[in-house]
Amino acid sequence: MTDTPVSLTPTQLSAYFAFTEVSSLLRPAVEKQLRDVGALSYVQFQLLARLGDSPDGTLRMTDLADGVVYSRSGLTYQAQLLEQRELITRSPSPDDERSTVAAITGAGREVLQEVFPGHIRVVRELLFASLSEADVDDLARILGKVAGHLRAAPPRSAAPRRRR
Repeated sequence: MTDTPVSLTPTQLSAYFAFTEVSSLLRPAVEKQLRDVGALSYVQFQLLARLGDSPDGTLRMTDLADGVVYSRSGLTYQAQLLEQRELITRSPSPDDERSTVAAITGAGREVLQEVFPGHIRVVRELLFASLSEADVDDLARILGKVAGHLRAAPPRSAAPRRRR
């Protein structure tokens, strides 16, 4: 015997449909800008941006995979493509020989500098232009709560690895 799930309220259903519609409309525009300006996939951009934000420009590959919610094998492939373009380097971790560390290169920082102005413009025009500052504060607060809830029981690609 299966339990019948409780239906979503009309407001919940409306919010869900709006969220999925916004995501479906925003992502292709963002991806096009990244491809056109930096020849980057969305995941490659996230990888470079996270490395660029890191204080020393380096992160463990597993931490990158956890942060961008992408499979470790998929991120390894994307990192390989960036390494072939000399936008990042990968090397064994000095702290743990089982770990690999990725580092952004000068060329990687240059690509980010080229991509960011258009990226910011697209996100501002498509996501934030119709919102007040209070709306943006609410959106950040609400989506932050949802992200925290989802990360409490993340998919394997987003789950932090247990350290031995």
